[in-house]
Amino acid sequence: MKTIETGIPGLLIIEPVIHGDERGFFMETWNANRYGEVGLPAQFAQSNVSRSGPGVLRGLHFQFPEPQGKLVSVLEGRVFDVAVDIRPDSPTFRQWAGVELSAKNHRQLYVPEGFAHGFCVLGESALLSYFCTSVYRSEFDAVIAWDDPEIAIRWPIENGQLSAKDASAPCLSEIAAESLPHMKS
Repeated sequence: MKTIETGIPGLLIIEPVIHGDERGFFMETWNANRYGEVGLPAQFAQSNVSRSGPGVLRGLHFQFPEPQGKLVSVLEGRVFDVAVDIRPDSPTFRQWAGVELSAKNHRQLYVPEGFAHGFCVLGESALLSYFCTSVYRSEFDAVIAWDDPEIAIRWPIENGQLSAKDASAPCLSEIAAESLPHMKS
């Protein structure tokens, strides 16, 4: 597998090895030894699948005080996937990276704990898979405005279809530092 640095430590784009022929293909979506060699966690606590329709924009989501790291891949369709460092004590605080993930390019994005995550659908629909480092806890669920001007994500769509929660999300500067994840000592 190949890893691509994003410029933000810990946030990695992964290109798995694809074994294919006229019948189809095979790829590993997770291997504790190989992924561990590039710094990913040895174990995940939860696996999720979500489907979104055309024009959907989800995020920017995070959990606190039990942050989740996520290994994201697209099983059908394509998305623009984004991660934002929201750790106030990080030298890359407020920095973001985005990458197109698709069923065709087989790329994965590892979003470390302490980052907010979001994506927008770039076609008719997208089916995503997430491996998460901790279980989802609704009481720890939090969101940041997808269009926060201080983060200034360059989304490839305008006026995405948002949930009510995402549409009313606060900007990062409106969230107290003690309500955000911090770097691990």
